[in-house]
Amino acid sequence: MRILVVSDSHGNSRVLKEIISSKPDIDHIFFLGDVTRDIDIAMDEIPDRKYHIVSGNCDYSSVYPAADLAIINGTKIFFTHGHNHFIKFTNELILKEASEKECAIALCGHTHIPDILYENGIYLVNPGSCSKPRGSKPTYAVIDITDKGIMPVIVEI
Repeated sequence: MRILVVSDSHGNSRVLKEIISSKPDIDHIFFLGDVTRDIDIAMDEIPDRKYHIVSGNCDYSSVYPAADLAIINGTKIFFTHGHNHFIKFTNELILKEASEKECAIALCGHTHIPDILYENGIYLVNPGSCSKPRGSKPTYAVIDITDKGIMPVIVEI
């Protein structure tokens, strides 16, 4: 199973639609907040996928939760925007919550900087920003979840 992880579109629904459209083999899309209206637009135009969505610090009136859990191919995933876990300053809080929830993967955005970390049996994946990167090109993440393991990759746009 392959999943797509995007975050921090900040008003650029076009780039989200382009990314999702370019991955027709991916059924599960995780959107990690900032601006959920963008993913709502993408969902309206590309409804044949399973969307997992959380709100970010710029999603003031969002109906989406701040954090959520998903199980994909038997793998438990904790996902959040990251601001409530102070992700700009530490990975400790998000990794602790993912561990307490017995997750193999934790997903977050917020920093606009792509990163993959493996610590204490948990992959922490930040896809960066698909439209307003800091220090890199716009990015997203693709994660393969198979019987042989988990393989996250950052993709530059």
